[in-house]
Amino acid sequence: MELYLDSADINEIKHAFKLGFLSGLTTTPTFMHRHGITDIDGTIVELSKIVPVLQIEALGETAEEIVAEAKRQEKLGLDRETTVYKIPISMEGVKACKELTDQGFKVNIHLVYTLQQAYMAMQAGATYVCPLVGRLQDQGTDALSLVEQCVDAVNYYGYNTKIMFSSVRHVEHVRNAINVGVHTITVPWKVMKQLTENHFTEIGTRQFFEHTRLMTVRVKDIMNDHNPMVEEGASVTDCTVKMTSGGFGAVSVVNDKQEAIGIFTDGDLRRLIETEGASAVNKRMNELNLSKPLSIDADSLLIDAQSIFTDKKIDELVVTKNDKVVGMLDVQDIVKMNS
Repeated sequence: MELYLDSADINEIKHAFKLGFLSGLTTTPTFMHRHGITDIDGTIVELSKIVPVLQIEALGETAEEIVAEAKRQEKLGLDRETTVYKIPISMEGVKACKELTDQGFKVNIHLVYTLQQAYMAMQAGATYVCPLVGRLQDQGTDALSLVEQCVDAVNYYGYNTKIMFSSVRHVEHVRNAINVGVHTITVPWKVMKQLTENHFTEIGTRQFFEHTRLMTVRVKDIMNDHNPMVEEGASVTDCTVKMTSGGFGAVSVVNDKQEAIGIFTDGDLRRLIETEGASAVNKRMNELNLSKPLSIDADSLLIDAQSIFTDKKIDELVVTKNDKVVGMLDVQDIVKMNS
């Protein structure tokens, strides 16, 4: 199924066609007017150099005028093989379609609302027949049934015509087009951007990234540059200042060799004050019963750190290098990396 972009926004068009697989572009005078375009011919020439196939309007009150307009536009420098001239369905329109296609032009008969109109376009040799699904549904019409009947007619009678699903309003229309079996669909960029989106896909992709980072990123790569560390003679007040200034929930307590001998957390601070009162802030670290902290080497992978956080149900790990304290890793550091 061919996939066309339906737009007249130059920047949007340039961006969309970087995908590399769009079949072409459909545009209308209404789109151009909406985007403030006044030089239609200049815009057509510019677009023809950007897209693989360009479908543009060839308007006229009579078949002769329509044919003349298509030929005038071709003289702007358009390639007959990569340009499709869009003609609203009418008796004059199908007459012009027959004349143009006999001369090797490609024609899209559009603004089709009935099977009878589609039949006349097919019989006239239209390259494309284009029912407007969204507009038909706005009128309460079973547009999908019409599109299906058009596809069936092409397949049954062997017309050399492609049915184009147009007036696409939402992603469900694209699914409808696939199910009906149309040959071509033209889609606004705002809808096309949603075609690869799905909530569960996003969740799965995010998990893949998270797990990949856990298995490739090392502790030192996300560790805070600030090293919240105090010597064993430091007071509780010293620890509180160190935690507050660095935005940490804990500090490492080290000996004179910079080896970790304990860890003091904001939870320890609360419990100490609850049991001993305000005077507890004057106590020294070597006066407290500190347990040896859990540590991890700075070159370890984050998956190892996460395992310790999970298994030991802790929030902070002292980070060491050659047994010396070089920093601290908080469980939230891993969360932030993945957010």
